[in-house]
Amino acid sequence: MLDYFAEHMARSPSRMRPDFGVEFLALEVTDDADYPVWVRIRHVAGQREGQERTVRAKYVLGADGARSGVRRSIGRTLDGDTAKHAWGVMDTLAVTDFPDIRLKCAIQSRSGGNILLIPREGGHLFRMYVDLGEVADDDAGRVRQTTLDEVIAKANTILHPYTLDVKHVAWHSVYEVGHRVTDKFDDVPDELTGERTPRVFIAGDACHTHSAKAGQGMNVSMQDGFNLGWKLGQVLTGLSPDTLLDTYSGERQEVAQNLIDFDKEWSPLMAKKPEEMEDPSVLEDFYVKTFEFPAGFMTEYKPSMITGDARHQDLASGYTVGKRFKSALVSRVCDGNPLHLGHLATADGRWRIYAFADAPPAGEDSQLGRWAQRNPRISRSMPSPRLSNPKWAPSD
Repeated sequence: MLDYFAEHMARSPSRMRPDFGVEFLALEVTDDADYPVWVRIRHVAGQREGQERTVRAKYVLGADGARSGVRRSIGRTLDGDTAKHAWGVMDTLAVTDFPDIRLKCAIQSRSGGNILLIPREGGHLFRMYVDLGEVADDDAGRVRQTTLDEVIAKANTILHPYTLDVKHVAWHSVYEVGHRVTDKFDDVPDELTGERTPRVFIAGDACHTHSAKAGQGMNVSMQDGFNLGWKLGQVLTGLSPDTLLDTYSGERQEVAQNLIDFDKEWSPLMAKKPEEMEDPSVLEDFYVKTFEFPAGFMTEYKPSMITGDARHQDLASGYTVGKRFKSALVSRVCDGNPLHLGHLATADGRWRIYAFADAPPAGEDSQLGRWAQRNPRISRSMPSPRLSNPKWAPSD
């Protein structure tokens, strides 16, 4: 994924390339009107190795992991606990007689432990989350020194009587399940929210950590970045007031907490032995019941300066105000092609209004036409109706 993003960025109009040879040291929010955030950095590679300098910025985003230096600089802390359970994870190329090796599945073994199996893209690697068992209270992180050979041996024990002959491991790690979230994702104290513009933000593992087995680490972190990215774009181009940035922490902190709550249910289920479950299908049932969460459809933002309340919810009962706009297959009037409505909403910084109304013949009066006439800024730029499908309505 990093390679994909780096390649896309290099080919973009900006021709930007990331510089990984820079170490964050500290930052300070000053009274400078133009560039209030002063960041001290050190070059750790390249021609400037060893040099320190100060960068002045309007805004700073710290996406620097669970041990975030940016988070510490603004006085935020990760609060929560660990589940005292360890897992080994590896992306591997292997020969095996396990029949479902190309299917995503949860393996629960009476011989001891569990495995979550996820085939990787490309058709040859697969990822295994291998249950390493309970972690003692006085372990002090020693479980993280578990070797790759020990993880492979544990995987074979769980898979018995099937075997796993590992030929190559592209990546592996050992981790303890932790559930932690930061109380706020910017540098503004609670008592000054709405009075002072946020200048420093954190995203991803810098403000929420959890197990990797729900596949939400990268997904939720990218959602953090997108949420803040378009808002910074609107503010820096002068299209929105800087108070728009207040909504980032409020929206994303609640999503992170929901993720932690979800993971606190999901992780213990994954670690249970078959004989400890009343019904062997309970793991599958939980995954199906909560499928909307990892798919991103359970996110629901509360009313704010950009999200309305529910006073007119009855006009579109199937589209909860504050939740993701669901796509639907519609027919384009100009050429009759079926298109997904969501595919037409590209992320280009524009605001959009979707109006579902009658589509009479050209030149005849319509509710949509009358509405546009009452909103002259819309009527000047509104094209003739292009999308129509009488079989679909927002309440479906």
